[in-house]
Amino acid sequence: MKTKIMGRYVIGFDGDDHVILENAEVVYENNTIIYVGKSFPGEVDEVIDAGNAVISPGFIDLNALSDIDHDILHLEAGSDRQKNLLWSEQYVKNGYHEVMTAEEEAFKSLYAYSQLILHGVTTAMPITSVFYKKWAETYDELAAAANHAGKLGLRIYLGPSYQSGIRVVEPDGKIKLYWDEDAGRAGLERAVKFVEEFDGAFDGLIKGMLAPERVECQTKESLIQTKYYSEQLAVPIKLHAAQGRFEYQTIFEEHGVTPIRYLYDLGFLGPKTGIPHAHFIAGYSEAHVGDGDDLALLKKTNTTVIHCPLIIGRHGSAMESFAKYKRTGINLALGTDTFPPDMFQNIRTGSMLSRLIEKDLEDSTYADLYRAATIGGADFLGRKDLGRIAPGAKADIIAIDLDGYHMGVLDDPIRTMIVSGSGRDVKLSIINGRIVMKDRLIPGLDLKEVKNRGQKYFDKMRNGYLERDYQQLPEEELFKPSFRKVHSI
Repeated sequence: MKTKIMGRYVIGFDGDDHVILENAEVVYENNTIIYVGKSFPGEVDEVIDAGNAVISPGFIDLNALSDIDHDILHLEAGSDRQKNLLWSEQYVKNGYHEVMTAEEEAFKSLYAYSQLILHGVTTAMPITSVFYKKWAETYDELAAAANHAGKLGLRIYLGPSYQSGIRVVEPDGKIKLYWDEDAGRAGLERAVKFVEEFDGAFDGLIKGMLAPERVECQTKESLIQTKYYSEQLAVPIKLHAAQGRFEYQTIFEEHGVTPIRYLYDLGFLGPKTGIPHAHFIAGYSEAHVGDGDDLALLKKTNTTVIHCPLIIGRHGSAMESFAKYKRTGINLALGTDTFPPDMFQNIRTGSMLSRLIEKDLEDSTYADLYRAATIGGADFLGRKDLGRIAPGAKADIIAIDLDGYHMGVLDDPIRTMIVSGSGRDVKLSIINGRIVMKDRLIPGLDLKEVKNRGQKYFDKMRNGYLERDYQQLPEEELFKPSFRKVHSI
């Protein structure tokens, strides 16, 4: 089966970098691209005319949501309320429990993965919040997630999260770590079992990964064992590290070094290790202790930094800077890590923050971040067949509509779609040669029903915060509205 896609612009790959072809076409046979150019010489079975559109490699989101985002509850909570959104020590002592039913936990990934597809993500490495979990992800909910991804046609790297500790708030408001090392060991065993069972499922769309939670919530033993199993199973690791003040101070106080140096000394860093965020490093403007050259350690070990500019920007932080990391030679990939899972917003925001810090355009362009969202992610995964449109690559292709009035005038296709577009302008998504979304519809999925179920899930999740709050604040104080709610004026 040969399919030809035609469009105003094609973002091809010449073996070294992305290139732009105007009024061009892409031909794929089954799940593999066989031609990129102006005039395919052979016969095809189907022609898709995308019209005035950018035909692009699908985005690779290495920190994609696998649930229904809790961060809308956190991003405008002031400094006096942030700790109220963590677990209270009393909640733990009273016997922490699952907030959601098994059925609800199985559903959440369907909601999240359909959102990824609608926003042009063709390869995802998800993250799920543990704020409302009993402890971490279960085997069953990840099995459900793998089946949702497989049926939707999403290419995904999966593994249940695990942790040996979690942040809790004492009655006096002090934040500390509560430890359950047995739960951490059981979680790693669960993760290994999942990888052994699901790696390669659904014709290779499902791949395994190891997903330890935040670095300060891991024991030394857990980190060493994670690295061991990564090598044994030949799967990547994703560990959140160097992302905030509490983590940075905790690691420094316990080990006398920065989180990045701590991971380096353990032998944890390396080509199979991806670090979401990694902006809170020695020399960072908010890091007042610790020295050394963390960027050099990341470069030396060929560790990938998964940059999530939108989420950290929403919380008042920024990488200092994307351009500096790029110039150091660190492999940079992108993750959305929030809702909406919109790479256009992330590329825009990442470029803006880097330019603001650098006071210069060089290494902070939209093209630089677009590379991270495609080639950078593929390089981390060791997949030269992803993140590019070229003969031999997988047919993971999206079409971004340029016809909308909001797009304005056309200039360079990358600049035009990043300046004016969003994930809602993706009108076609093909993964592994299969059309998984066309004209904003996903075959076999009732989006209205999924949205309604998602709202019910969120409402229940939101109520769970009230139980865990160390001060037991009433709802209207814990979740302050943007403006006063009144009955009449």
